[in-house]
Amino acid sequence: MKTLQELCHLIGAELKGDPSYCIEGVEDITHADRRHITFLENVRYQKHLTTCQAGAVILHPSLLPKEQQDTNYLLHHNPSSAFQQLIEVFIKKPCSGFKGVHPTAVIHPTAQLDASVTVGPHVVIDAAVIIGAGTQIDAGVYIGPEVCIGQNCHLHPKVVIEAGSQLGHRVVVQAGAVIGSDGFGYHTDKQGNHHSLKQLGIVVLDDDVEIGANTTIDRARFKSTYIGKGTKIDNLVQIAHQVCLGKNNLIVAQAGIAGSTQTGDQVVVGGQVGVAGHLVLASGVVLTARCAVSKSLDKADVYYGAPAQAEKEFKKHFFAMRKVGRVVERFEDLEKKFAHLLEQDED
Repeated sequence: MKTLQELCHLIGAELKGDPSYCIEGVEDITHADRRHITFLENVRYQKHLTTCQAGAVILHPSLLPKEQQDTNYLLHHNPSSAFQQLIEVFIKKPCSGFKGVHPTAVIHPTAQLDASVTVGPHVVIDAAVIIGAGTQIDAGVYIGPEVCIGQNCHLHPKVVIEAGSQLGHRVVVQAGAVIGSDGFGYHTDKQGNHHSLKQLGIVVLDDDVEIGANTTIDRARFKSTYIGKGTKIDNLVQIAHQVCLGKNNLIVAQAGIAGSTQTGDQVVVGGQVGVAGHLVLASGVVLTARCAVSKSLDKADVYYGAPAQAEKEFKKHFFAMRKVGRVVERFEDLEKKFAHLLEQDED
C-alpha cells in the first residue's frame, strides 16, 4: 500500500487530489475500483474517465477533465511510462528459485562462466563458451560452442544459441527463440536437386537487444547477421542470413526480412510485413502492417500496401480506387446513351 504522495514522488507527477490517499494496486481504466491506480494515454479511452471508479488516474495534463470527478489525478507527460513504474512497484516478478548452477546442467570444462551467472535445470553449455556477470540462463537452454554472452543477459527457457553467436550486454531472448540457425540457401544442379550452401558466419546481437518468443535469426553465410543496439524484435519473426539491422529498430510479430537486407536506425516494421532480400531501408522508415517491400526505400516515410508505397502516394491511389465503382456506373450510363443515339441514326 502506497500513498499518492509517495507515488507522485516516485514517478515525478503533479497531484490533483489528496496526497494521503492510499493505493493498493494497479488496474486498467475499465476495471479499476477505489483501491487502484490506473492511467489514460490513448484518447480512445477518454470516454471512460466519466465512469472510471479508480482511486487515482495518471494522465497527460491536456486530458485533465474540466469538471473533475471524485477522483485523484496524477499529471504526467508520459502516462504509460509512469504507469509501468507503478506496475513494477505493485506486481513483483516471480523468481524461479534456482540459484547458481543447477546440478542437472551440463557444462563443458572449457566454458568460462562468471561466478554470478545463474544456470537453470537441464541447460547445456558447449565448449569455449564465455558468459558475463549477472546473466541468467533458464531451464532447457542450449548454448553452442564458442558463443560469447555479455553481462546481465537473460535467456528464457528452451532458447537455442547456436555456435559462434555473440550477445552483448543486457540482451533478452524470450522462450523458444533460435539464434544462429542455418540460413536458407541452396544451389540446384542440372538434375533439379537442391544442395545446401554451408552457412559459416555468425549472429551478433548488440547491447540492449530483445528477441521475442519463437523468433528465429539465421547465421550469415560467411560474415555476420547483425542486430543493432537497442533493437526490439517481437514473437514469431524471421530474420534471414546476413541481414543487418540498425539501432533501435522495432520489428513486430510475423514479419520476415530476407537475406542481406540492411536497415538504418529507428526503423519500424509492422506485423506480417515481408521485406525482400538485398534491399536497403533508410533510417526512420515505418512499414505498416502487411506491407510488401520489393525495392529499397531511401526516404524516411510511412509506407503502406503491397507493393509498399509512401503515405501520400498510397492515399492518392487508395481514394482513387474508391471512386472506381461510380466511374464504372457513369461509363455504363454513357454506353446506354450512345447506344440510344446510334439507334436513332440508323432509323
